Amino acid sequence: MMAELTYNEKRLLTALAEKKQADATTLAAALDTTEAAVVQWAHLAGDRGLVRLERMTEHAYDYSDEGRLYLKNGLPETQVFNSFDETVKFSTLQKHPSFSKIGFGQLRKKQKVDLKDGIVFKVRGTSTREEEEVLRKPVVGGAKEKELVRRGILLESEAVTYRVSITPGGAALVAGGLDLSEETGTLTRDQILSGAWKSLAMRRYYVDKLPKVTYCGKTHPYQRLIDEMRQIFLEMGFTEIHGGIVQSAFWNFDALFQPQDHPAREMQDTFYLNEHMRLPDGWERVRDMHERGGETSSTGWGGIWDMTKAEQCVLRTHTTALSIQHLAAYTKAPVKAFCIDRVYRREATDPTHTPEFEQLEGIVMDEGVGFRHLLGFLKEFYARMGFLDVRFRPGYFPYTEPSVEPEVHVDGLGWVEMGGAGIFREEVTAPFGIEYPVLAWGLGVSRVAMLKLGLRDLRLLYRSDIDWIRQSPVHRAGDAGGRPA
Repeated sequence: MMAELTYNEKRLLTALAEKKQADATTLAAALDTTEAAVVQWAHLAGDRGLVRLERMTEHAYDYSDEGRLYLKNGLPETQVFNSFDETVKFSTLQKHPSFSKIGFGQLRKKQKVDLKDGIVFKVRGTSTREEEEVLRKPVVGGAKEKELVRRGILLESEAVTYRVSITPGGAALVAGGLDLSEETGTLTRDQILSGAWKSLAMRRYYVDKLPKVTYCGKTHPYQRLIDEMRQIFLEMGFTEIHGGIVQSAFWNFDALFQPQDHPAREMQDTFYLNEHMRLPDGWERVRDMHERGGETSSTGWGGIWDMTKAEQCVLRTHTTALSIQHLAAYTKAPVKAFCIDRVYRREATDPTHTPEFEQLEGIVMDEGVGFRHLLGFLKEFYARMGFLDVRFRPGYFPYTEPSVEPEVHVDGLGWVEMGGAGIFREEVTAPFGIEYPVLAWGLGVSRVAMLKLGLRDLRLLYRSDIDWIRQSPVHRAGDAGGRPA
């Protein structure tokens, strides 16, 4: 045992032989080293059962600059409470130098005053003496003290100290005598060339000991997957587009040939705002398309198209609103663009739904592109994400025809639907003078992330759960089968 001890462990045991126990600060001074070094040596000796290392935490309070001011003049609620007798007009109290929204709010919250018909009344038998006492003599762990911490008046600090004590086994080892010859931990070039290293007392290293766990900074797992998806489309030659969260119903619905009485436009699915937005030049062609099919073979939806409905602002329900705006600005082929951004819908929050989530939008417009190209783009994307088995089911969307719903196969889950895709209908492209086919898709980013990360609760993607982030490994691109990396 003694032969295996390091030089510093022996020094630590010798220092403890008389005192039996001491804090790390005292031992550091006695051994002419740092507290961190003493704790490290104690850990090593503790693994051998020679010492016991105790970690002790002490909490204390200090005052912020604001707190020191209140310590001198009284809490805001005290200043307000003491500024009048039993009653006062609220308008008069507002003019008083000691009045503050914070102070009056605290009095109302703690039911020390009441406000009726513009008159402030002190509640009988109340005062702020208890609050002032807590401010002057805070007790660690008290509920009222924690409230002052939340208000930024008290600052809570934590001091960690270590106490090291020698065990009977350690004491017996010291009593038997320890060789305190210094050890060599690092060899010099001269020692190696001269052979002097052969006669040196070498420090022992134990490679079977696990190092201390260190958590390095890293990107959130969900953001890492979003960045990976973005990189895939950039490598495929796409241009990333961006746009505002607030959109007019014109771009969010009407420009995509979604009828104004469609259920998705109702309040239960869409966040409507009080603001309105002017319609772009040429909006009349979209109106004509809805009412009678414009100059195409379509008959439109019929009825009367309401301009005020189109002007109303919404939180975008899909990123397709950005795609159609991009196409309206760039009507000449070729166009290859994508967007990964957040959308908003009135959904009840549960393990598989949230009112805000990310969507991956893509469009390709060029001469001669068709349905098989659309399927090819989607299969290529999912293959690069690690989903090798992809299939497509016929689907329906108001603004694409034909339409499909891509699915990927995941071990243990079977086929999982991932979004929607199709070719924009003529009713969508014709009002903007677009002459070539437009391939379009909208894919659920969060669904891909849940499959890749092995999650069953969508809400975890948006929480800063530090333990989950620490334990989540760095994602490996191309993990076949969509299994968690």
